Amino acid sequence: MAHQDIIHTLTEWIDLHIDQPLNIDVVAKKSGYSKWYLQRMFRTVMRQTLGEYIRQRRLQMAAQELLTTKRPIFDIAMDYGYVSQQTFSRVFRRAFDRTPTDYRHQC
Repeated sequence: MAHQDIIHTLTEWIDLHIDQPLNIDVVAKKSGYSKWYLQRMFRTVMRQTLGEYIRQRRLQMAAQELLTTKRPIFDIAMDYGYVSQQTFSRVFRRAFDRTPTDYRHQC
């Protein structure tokens, strides 16, 4: 199986489990590769680290929920693994140049 196919399958699995605690050990176990080899393979194929991919996907999915639901921001932050709404807001602002509340109302 080509590296691209392996990583594609793995990213699909990550996307389905993004609301669960994910780290390199969990993902490596699922993939069947050592975490060191997996990280090198992932970076080669995706041009970003596995951790960056997971953080980016969580933010993208949280942003989508902000637009499509009326759920409280706190609940969305908790669902995507943030330890507090403040942490979520800080990370969200860095990525989207606006607060989650502004994003929800402006998009």
